[in-house]
Amino acid sequence: MASLSADLFYDILKRLDAAALARAGCACADFRAISNDEDLWENACTSLWPSTRRDDVRSLIVSVGGFRKFYADCFTLILNKDVPVVQTNETNPFAEEWAESDYYYDDMDELENSLPSDFVSLIDVWYKDHALYSKVIWGIPNSDGANGWFYNCPFRVDLFHHSAENNENNNGEVFLSTISDLPSVPSMEQERKDGKLWRELNDGIKLSWIIVNRKMKRAVNLTSWHPLGGQRHWPTDTDFVLRFGSVLPAKEVLPCQVAECILLMKFRMISMGSEESGESSTLALTELSMQIEDMGGVHLNGRCSLLLLKEALSCHRSRNYDEVLESCNLYLKAQSELKEEKIRSEYRFDTLCIVSGITIFGAICTMCYRRFENF
Repeated sequence: MASLSADLFYDILKRLDAAALARAGCACADFRAISNDEDLWENACTSLWPSTRRDDVRSLIVSVGGFRKFYADCFTLILNKDVPVVQTNETNPFAEEWAESDYYYDDMDELENSLPSDFVSLIDVWYKDHALYSKVIWGIPNSDGANGWFYNCPFRVDLFHHSAENNENNNGEVFLSTISDLPSVPSMEQERKDGKLWRELNDGIKLSWIIVNRKMKRAVNLTSWHPLGGQRHWPTDTDFVLRFGSVLPAKEVLPCQVAECILLMKFRMISMGSEESGESSTLALTELSMQIEDMGGVHLNGRCSLLLLKEALSCHRSRNYDEVLESCNLYLKAQSELKEEKIRSEYRFDTLCIVSGITIFGAICTMCYRRFENF
């Protein structure tokens, strides 16, 4: 090793992916010195995230700490195991409706540190390791001043409606076909029986949605890489909906202390395949959006969402995908238990109302009967 030149070391390390590059840096002092080279980490980032190849994004990453820091922040996923336990009793605070005022910070300094213009989104979509779509969003679309509608209306970022002209390569249109190893679908009836297309789509699609805060000089990946769930043929027979996301900490923002960042991706079948004619089945990506909901399924507004995105930049993360997936399932389980407890509470309330109504009616009838007896 001592006889090898630094240029040869560099040539070896530049052929590695980021994970192998990080491990190589722990092997010896020479590898460690060379593995800190920013060009190596830039190559690793641009290979993984096509959106980082743009010159303006490169300048952004350099300004927030460089490619090595960017990779460390964004390759790891959000891990949040602090999901409140839903108590199945009548005094359960999570089963009650929360007032709108309970969700908000009144501290204007916090709002000033979470301006929509501070955030940059880097979005990349792959299918079976083939890059399908990349987009960069500077700021949050359609946001305005602190007293405007954005802060009080439901928060949502939709990539296919606000600024399609920013996507120079795709022009807002993304297609999947048998050319991209998509299985042929002769009919939707056949797809309902075997679900082959759904399985291939669910297993093959991968999403990265990174937000960078220029003021805080930090970044975080909001996605789960692979779908957490989804539904085929909804809301029409030709739609396939995939759901990605992460569980965000919200101890200082929401009564439930956690929230879910939901990333929805929808494909629509625009042509059926036919082996006889040689035509390919084709799917079009028609929706890719982000929104944030609390445990009760309430769609949070812009003010709360900005605060949660700010909190996400400094939350705990993990490289262990199974551990991240387990935390997401823990949240979904708690959310399901909360919904069931709300249903039970409503049932108890309805039963109480019915019993009270019958009791009151019986009391009135008894009073009337006694009056008639007196006459």
